[in-house]
Amino acid sequence: MKRSTNRILSAHVGTLPRPAGFPEVYFGEVANRDEFFKALPGHVKEVVKRQVDTGLDIINDGEYGKLGGFSNYVGTRLEGMERKDEPVPARNVSARDQQEFPGFFEMAGPGGFNFRATVQAANAAPTPRRINQPIFCTGPIKYIGQAQAQIDIDNLKAATAGYGDVEPYLPAIAPGTIEHWLHNRYYKDDQEFLFAIADAMHEEYKMIVDSGLILQIDDPDLPDGWQMFPDMSVADYRKYAQLRVDALNHALKGLPEDRVRLHVCWGSGHGPHKHDIPLKDIVDIIFDVRAECVSIEASNPRHEHEWTVFEDYKLPAGRSFMPGVIGHATDLIEHPELIAQRLVRYANLVGRENVIAGADCGLGSRVGHPEIAWGKLQAMVEGCQIASKQLWK
Repeated sequence: MKRSTNRILSAHVGTLPRPAGFPEVYFGEVANRDEFFKALPGHVKEVVKRQVDTGLDIINDGEYGKLGGFSNYVGTRLEGMERKDEPVPARNVSARDQQEFPGFFEMAGPGGFNFRATVQAANAAPTPRRINQPIFCTGPIKYIGQAQAQIDIDNLKAATAGYGDVEPYLPAIAPGTIEHWLHNRYYKDDQEFLFAIADAMHEEYKMIVDSGLILQIDDPDLPDGWQMFPDMSVADYRKYAQLRVDALNHALKGLPEDRVRLHVCWGSGHGPHKHDIPLKDIVDIIFDVRAECVSIEASNPRHEHEWTVFEDYKLPAGRSFMPGVIGHATDLIEHPELIAQRLVRYANLVGRENVIAGADCGLGSRVGHPEIAWGKLQAMVEGCQIASKQLWK
C-alpha cells in the first residue's frame, strides 16, 4: 500500500459522479443487466481517466459496478435472503437526533436531506414495490457473487493498466453494515449471524486482494449504529461495536493487512448529527480492525474538532491514517489552504509519512452536482501540494 514518503498522497473513499444518463438507465434492480454490463467497462475507463487527470494518487472505479449502491449491492451476491412484507422494527441511524429534531426529519425523511438523491429520485422511473420491502435471512448465507466481483476487478485493472503511478482500490462492504439492513430469521443469535456474513464476504475480500488491488472495507455503521439505539450506554455500545469488529477481522483472516484499508463515517445524511458518538469513545475499536490504513470522517462541522483525539491516542505502529479533508455535507468547495492546514495538523500529530488525504464520504450522490464533487477533489490535490511543500521544505 502506498505511503506518503516524500509528499502527501491524495485519495477518496467511494462513489464518484456517474455519467449523464447512467443512473437512470442502468442503476439498481430495474436495470437491463445486459445493457448495464456492456456499457460498464467504458464508463469505468472514463472515470479512471478523470481521476488521473485530476491528479489523484489512489483511485477506484467510481463504484459504477455496484448494482444497488455501496451497501445493497451484496443483495445480488449473497444467497439465503428473501424479501417479505413482514413488519420489522426500524433501524434508523438518525434515531437519537430524531428525538430532538422531529420536525426536521418529518420534512427531510428518516435519513436526513440528500440533495442529489432527491433530484435523482424525482427523475427516475418508478421503482417496483418489492425493492422497498425488508430483506430477511431465511437460510444459510453463501457468497454467489464471484462473477460480478470479477467483472469489477477486471474493469478496474483494465482501466488503470496504462497509469503506472496510481494505486487502484475496490471497496467492499463490512459484515456489520450488511447486518443493519438484513434481518435474521435463520441463525440462532447476532454472533452466529455476523460470522456467517463474514465467512461469505471473505470470498469477495480475498478475490480483490488476490487480484493485486487494494481492498477498502466500508463500515459506516460502525460509528453510526450508535444512533440506532437511543437507550444504549457507551459501555454497551462498545461491546456491540467490538463484536462487529471481531466479525470483520474474521472475514479478513489470512489477508495481508498492508493490502487493506478501512473507511468509517457517521453516515452521509445531511442532518444534525448532534448525537453522533464521539470518536474518542470508539477510536481504539476502529483501529482494532486488521487494516494498515484507516479512513475517518474528519472535515465536517460536527467532527473536524476531533483531530485532538490524536493528541492522546497514538497511531498504532505500522498504521497510516486517511482523515477526511473534504466533505459531502456542503456544496462549498474547501479552500486548498484550509485542506493543507488540516493535513499539516494531522502530520504533526501522527507523522507526515502516515497521512493520506481523503474525503469524509463518497461524493458521487451526496453533493448538489457532479461539478461540485470534481471541484472538491481538485481542491484536495492542490491542498496536498501546499501541505507537502510545508512538510518537506
